[in-house]
Amino acid sequence: MQKSAVKLQSRKTAEAGATTADFVPNRTIVLVGLMGAGKTNIGRRLAARLGLPFFDSDCEIEAAAGETIEEIFRNRGEAVFRDGERRVIARLLDQPTHVLATGGGAFMDSATRAIIVRRGVSVWLRADLEVLLARVSRRSNRPLLKEGNPRAVLTELIDRRYPVYGEADITIDSGDGPPDLTATRTIATLAACPRAMTPPEAETDR
Repeated sequence: MQKSAVKLQSRKTAEAGATTADFVPNRTIVLVGLMGAGKTNIGRRLAARLGLPFFDSDCEIEAAAGETIEEIFRNRGEAVFRDGERRVIARLLDQPTHVLATGGGAFMDSATRAIIVRRGVSVWLRADLEVLLARVSRRSNRPLLKEGNPRAVLTELIDRRYPVYGEADITIDSGDGPPDLTATRTIATLAACPRAMTPPEAETDR
């Protein structure tokens, strides 16, 4: 999987590149990363600036199940949640190009990851432990954090998940800076990513 470099290209030179001013992706932008990385926050900004619809897979799962994520975990277990998550993300990626924020564990599932690779362009929003702790402390509906000390849980998740998140097409550091700046950097990097400009059908046909 090719990583992108932050180098803007002109659309006049190749269909695979675009300037940030006229960049319009030809496949869905899929945001991955740990809870607290800013996927929903940054995703909404990306969608607004690119004129695309925005979806949050967790919200879509809750709508389909008629339960909150916390209730699904508690009543039916993580395995059932992951199965529903996989089906919902596959359905969303069959829709026209949009911005999709996924749950922290979605990209860890090999089948879900394969669907994202085939249909989308993945963006890992990477944040360090202290930033994540500060952000997740503002919300109480994080099922995985109820299993123990949040710092210990997040540390374990970082160790286990970051190597897999590193397989994403591009990586954007999501720190304490203004979200709009993170969105700007994300668009600039996507504009230089050939996969973002390649329709899924074209890649499948090769």
